[in-house]
Parts: sequence; structure tokens; C-alpha cells
Amino acid sequence: MPMTEEPAADELTADELRSLLALEPNATCGFVRVTFVSRQPIAPGGLPAPFADGRPAGSALYFMVTPEAPVRLHRIRNEQLYHYYLGDPLEVFLLYADGTAERVVVGPDLRDGQRVQMLIPGNTFHTARLIGRRRWFLGASTEWPGVVPADVEIGDLDALAARYPAVAADLRAIAASVRHVV
Repeated sequence: MPMTEEPAADELTADELRSLLALEPNATCGFVRVTFVSRQPIAPGGLPAPFADGRPAGSALYFMVTPEAPVRLHRIRNEQLYHYYLGDPLEVFLLYADGTAERVVVGPDLRDGQRVQMLIPGNTFHTARLIGRRRWFLGASTEWPGVVPADVEIGDLDALAARYPAVAADLRAIAASVRHVV
């Protein structure tokens, strides 16, 4: 049987990726599809606050970022690990509780200091945007314990820009790039 030539992942469009992976618009991370929520629960009282009411042991999701659908300024109580899969690099801004900020690039160019995995400590506000050709980024996030809606908080742009003046212009530029996506 002759092999048909399929388009390389780099040739896919954002719309094709969204369709192939059944990604939906998300309030925090561009386009998302939850791919795993552990069936193993951690019982109420099995973890300290703020997880004392119980959680799944872990969760995972695909997420896609585009120029108009960046990672919006938010934090999750849970620790999360970003994974790079395909596309352009993602510039992530981490706003730590001690008042410091860090810029990390998640992407394929290891020689240039990019990372294919990046830990976001729990309760760390963060936002991100595409760099490079600025077409799309496809990655994943795994979280432990598993995330429930109460674990997610949207950041107050003005308050965080005032607290982190070294990255305030970047925070505002990313927020300004958000477009309503359907």
C-alpha cells in the first residue's frame, strides 16, 4: 500500500490543531482539552490546606497558545509542569510570592537555553506569549494534586504590574493581545 505524505506538524495551522485535538477556548490558557483526571482521589483531610477538602491525585491537559490567545495572567494553587510539544517557543513570566520575577522560554532550542519542561510552583502568578514566528505553541500541563475550579485565580493586572515593575510592560502587552476567541 503506498504511503501518503502527511503534512509535518510544523505545517499545521492553529485551526487544524484545535480541530484535531478537540481544543476549546479557555479562560486562562488559550485553547485547552483536559486529557486526564486521576481516578485515584486524595480523600478529604489527606492533604493540608488549601487542598484539605480532597482532590484527584493528578490531572493533565493539552493547551495551545496563539498570538490572540496567550496564557492570561493567573495562578493555580497546585504545582504544574509545562511540557513543550510542537510549534513556536513560549515566553513565560513567573511572578513569585517573594516579589521577584523570572522569564523562562519553553521551546525546542535547548542550545539557546529553552526548556522542554518547566515547573511552575503552586500559587505562582504567571502569564505567557509566543515568541519566534508567533504562529502557535502546543504543549501540556500536568498538575498535582489534580486541579479543580476553586484552585484557579485570575490575576489583577494593575496590582501585579505595580508589585512587579520590572515586567509590568510585558504583563500589560500580553493582556492587551487577548482577543475574544470562539
